[in-house]
Amino acid sequence: MFADTERLSSPTGAKIAYHHAPATAEARGILLISHGLAEHARRYEAFADEMAANGFHVYAHDHRGHGDTTADDAPIGRFARRGGVAQVIADVLAMRELAASTHPGLPIILFGHSMGGLISLNTVVTHPDKFDAVTVWNSNFNPGLAGRAAQLILKTERMFKGSDVPSGLLPKLTFATWGRSIANRRTDFDWLSRDPKQVDAYIADPLCGFDASVSLWLDIFELAFRAPQKDHLDRVRRSMPIHLVGGGKDPATDHAKAISWLSNHLKRAGFSHITTEIYPDMRHETLNEIGAEEAISRFADWCRRVTANN
Repeated sequence: MFADTERLSSPTGAKIAYHHAPATAEARGILLISHGLAEHARRYEAFADEMAANGFHVYAHDHRGHGDTTADDAPIGRFARRGGVAQVIADVLAMRELAASTHPGLPIILFGHSMGGLISLNTVVTHPDKFDAVTVWNSNFNPGLAGRAAQLILKTERMFKGSDVPSGLLPKLTFATWGRSIANRRTDFDWLSRDPKQVDAYIADPLCGFDASVSLWLDIFELAFRAPQKDHLDRVRRSMPIHLVGGGKDPATDHAKAISWLSNHLKRAGFSHITTEIYPDMRHETLNEIGAEEAISRFADWCRRVTANN
C-alpha cells in the first residue's frame, strides 16, 4: 500500500507529490512510475503493491499540472509557463535522485504509461547514465503527419487564444475520436479499458479527465517527436533493456501499431535488448484492463531478469 502522500522540492521549483511502496521481499531494484495525461500517481497503487512483492521499491509521483503536485507556473493542465519538457524531465530526475539516495546501489527501472512513456523515454535519452532499464506502455512516438498537423493547429490556437487555456480542437481529435471508435460503447471513456469498474472509477475521480492546455498539448507532441531522433538515441547505450507494451484494441496507439513502430525503430537503431508485448484484446490502460494480472506478471519477470545481472 502507498503511504501518505509525501513531498519533494524539485530544483524546478515544483513541490512534487509522490507515493512510495517499499519492497516487501528481498530488494532487487527500484521502479519509478511515470503516469499518463489527465490522471495521477495514486491510480498505480495496486501495480506498485505487486511490484513491491516482487522485490522493488516503487516510487510514483504526480507530474507538473497533475494530481497534488504544485508549482507556481503549473496549474492543473499545464507543465510550465515555458520549457515544460525540460521541467517535467528534471522533476523525474529529482525523483530518481531521491530513490537512489534512499536505496543506494540498486538498479533503477523507469516505467511510463502513455504520456508517462513519452516522458520516460525522453528522460532516458536526456540522462542515459542514470537508469538501468526503461519500459514504455501504450505510448505513441509515431504521430506522423497527423501529429505535425496537430502542432500547427495548436500553434494557431496559441496565436489567437494564448497557451494557458484548454485546447478547443485537440480533445475532439484525440479523446473524443478514440471514444467514438469503440463499438457499443457505454461511456465516452470506454477506450481506456473493457472493465466497466475501472472506467467508472476514472470518470468519478476528480483528478482525472481534465482539459489539457494548449501548451501541454504542444509539450506532449514535442516529447513524441523528440526521443526517437537519432541524435538523442545515440546517447543511450545499445545494450539498455527496453520493454514495450501495447494493446491491440487501443485507439490511442493506432491499435498498438505505434508500439510496433517504436520497437522496429529502436532495433534499426541498434538496440539489442528490446522486448515487445502486444495484448490483442486490450485497450489503452493495460494495468486497468481485464487480464492485467498476466501483463504485470510478465513485466515482473522481465524486471527480475534485468536486475539479476546488477
